[in-house]
Amino acid sequence: MASQASTFISRPLPLFAAATALRIAMLLYGLWQDANSPLKYTDIDYLVFTDAARFTFLSNSASPYTRETYRYTPLLAWFLYPTTWPGTFWFSFGKALFATADLLAGYLIILILQGPYVRMSTDRACRYASIWLLNPMVATISTRGSSEGLLGVLTMALLWAVLVKRVALAGVLLGLGVHFKIYPFIYAPAIVWWMDAERMGMQLGTKKQKGKAVQGLTNSKGLFDEAMAFVTPARVTLAVSSLATFLGLNLAMYAIYGMPFLTHTFLHHVTRIDHRHNFSPYNILLYLTSADPDSVWLRVESVAFIPQLLLSTILIPLVGAKKDLPTTMLAQTFAFVTFNKVCTSQYFLWYMVFLPLYLPTSSLRRSPGLGISALALWVATQAAWLQQAYNLEFLGRSTFVPGLWAASLAFFLVNCWILSLIVGDLGTNAGSEIREKIQ
Repeated sequence: MASQASTFISRPLPLFAAATALRIAMLLYGLWQDANSPLKYTDIDYLVFTDAARFTFLSNSASPYTRETYRYTPLLAWFLYPTTWPGTFWFSFGKALFATADLLAGYLIILILQGPYVRMSTDRACRYASIWLLNPMVATISTRGSSEGLLGVLTMALLWAVLVKRVALAGVLLGLGVHFKIYPFIYAPAIVWWMDAERMGMQLGTKKQKGKAVQGLTNSKGLFDEAMAFVTPARVTLAVSSLATFLGLNLAMYAIYGMPFLTHTFLHHVTRIDHRHNFSPYNILLYLTSADPDSVWLRVESVAFIPQLLLSTILIPLVGAKKDLPTTMLAQTFAFVTFNKVCTSQYFLWYMVFLPLYLPTSSLRRSPGLGISALALWVATQAAWLQQAYNLEFLGRSTFVPGLWAASLAFFLVNCWILSLIVGDLGTNAGSEIREKIQ
């Protein structure tokens, strides 16, 4: 039975047919649950998105920011214009769009696995892509109306463009991704560090000649010359195209929507306090701060980004980018989400999309016991948090301390341990060795 299932998902057509059927079934189930249960299937964020679309296209304000708590680019409201048309079918358009984005991200995963960086066979690439395409958590989050699937497409397209050395396209995708959700900016340092002159095909010759060149650089070039050598055409192209895209989109949106665009899309996230549905270890502290903001002299929401950015934009790229770019981007995203002051289930998709690219060369696969333990602890600590949150929000029991706080810390510590495993794989160069065997 297991062999038949493995054979089934090893071919693109059955795999994508199954992934599509899974999402259609969940969309239909969601419609039934919304109509028959007090606990709604549709995510509250989707109601915010669709309300913003209606305010944009059907109200005198003509602005998505008329809808309170809309903290996203206007592009998202524009994409959901069909949801303003009458009928349940059109109301679900956004969910179908996000689910389709899941499928497109899966297709890009296969392209990356088959590409020049891994050169994996089609059947193996499909089996690893199924980790994303047939993942019920991924399908549930998208069909409930979360837009994270769009970010999955953008990040996979960005990685694919970088690995096949389409630098200008990569810059455009990076700029679009940062405009859309801010966090993809963390990938810029890793991509720039990876994109050295030798890897981009600008230095040719034997290993001996390259060694001499490096030795000569160390002996004769000063700091200024080394800095100039770092500025390659590929890096300049990436910087110019990404900044042009990011600034162009922001200027266009500012021209249309003015200061509310900057306030809600970007500035809000610097001082954001969100203590609901938040797995972060900062959760209880944010809750207490929200009750009396003037009672603390140092607000955690303003400084929590320091360890987060130190890991995700400096330390991890320096350690791993030149060894294994996909795994480095996974580690960056995992660190960013784990140390973020706001951590919700939707954010898990940011790093889960990289798993099919990491697992073929990972210690979690080489040591099944380690992999099963990591998955079991990740699920168990998350379930413990959800149980405490259910008692709080649905049963009205005060579970803040020690229940919710202890569960948040346990989940955080498990995530830190898993992050150490991912970074450890980079440190041992195991990924590079196995990729050579795959090729």
